Amino acid sequence: MKAFAVDQEKSTLKDPCFCELDLDMPQLGPRDLLVHLKAIAVNPLDIKQRILPFDSSRKTEHRILGWDGSGVVEKVGAEVSLFKPGDEVYYAGEITRQGSYAQYQVVDERIVGHKPRSLTFERSAGLALTSITAWEGLFDRLRIESLFPLKRGPSDEPPHARKCILIIGGAGGVGSMAIQLAKKIAGLEVIASASRPNSVAWCKSMGADHVVDHTKDLVEEFRALGKRYADWVFILNDTDTHFNAACELLIPQGLICSIVPNLEPLNLDALRSKSGGLVWEAMFVRSKARTVDMIEQHRLLNQVAHWVDQGVLRDTVNQTYSPINTTHLRQAHLDLQSQRTLGKIVLSGFE
Repeated sequence: MKAFAVDQEKSTLKDPCFCELDLDMPQLGPRDLLVHLKAIAVNPLDIKQRILPFDSSRKTEHRILGWDGSGVVEKVGAEVSLFKPGDEVYYAGEITRQGSYAQYQVVDERIVGHKPRSLTFERSAGLALTSITAWEGLFDRLRIESLFPLKRGPSDEPPHARKCILIIGGAGGVGSMAIQLAKKIAGLEVIASASRPNSVAWCKSMGADHVVDHTKDLVEEFRALGKRYADWVFILNDTDTHFNAACELLIPQGLICSIVPNLEPLNLDALRSKSGGLVWEAMFVRSKARTVDMIEQHRLLNQVAHWVDQGVLRDTVNQTYSPINTTHLRQAHLDLQSQRTLGKIVLSGFE
């Protein structure tokens, strides 16, 4: 099969480089699917993994990135019960296995969802990782889920009427899904942050009620809206820079969730004085640790697909490249590294 790996000799921090390989088909485990990929998406995670030092003990292996894919099930493992050959699927894969920059990929059925029927493979490819991250951050880590069961429909009375969430970094892939889920599924008032006119417009198109500028004084920006506190804060951009403001704006006994690792010590005393809490969202924990609730990602991806097909949620693709090759992968990485992208970047088709 055709696959694209990081060229370890040529790739640098600022200049990504990939090489094309012809590899054997991957082997299936009991609960694995072999997926013939039609489209993939790139994420900031891809860049982080690309620049990690290569493990010298694994010199014979190639590093194939990619944690978003959409395609057709080609073959199933002996214990698979959720899918059959021919099913159209989408997923984010596992951090411990080879990624989706390839014609075929093996993935555990418990973290795969049925593709939205109303979307192409290209539009579906950009949904999984950001949907899982946003969903888990909002409903598992910030505990909004305890008031909003998975089976609740968008027509039900919102469980958090008149409460608000501050989403710091609303224009990226995760932010785009977090705004939609918080607004349309949880019924929250959504205050997102963005810093450029096009990113402000993007956040509003996703459903944000207000947009504040996180390059300015975030506390002043937020309180200029006539509000003192946010009931929840979701940090998707530069935890070190925004943590103190998030603590100041958090309601007493509230929760902050971040998906971005801090590089410096955080002032946790600012939370202690409010009896507040800080939680982290890392979407690969379930698959990496093989947690007993690993199948929840299958269920939530199916639910997201259902809401997309109903027109409640929308995909967040804003840039596409075709075909999938070394040139387009490099350009997609450069786009992400500019930190000026909106929504998701996807690639589709093989030459």
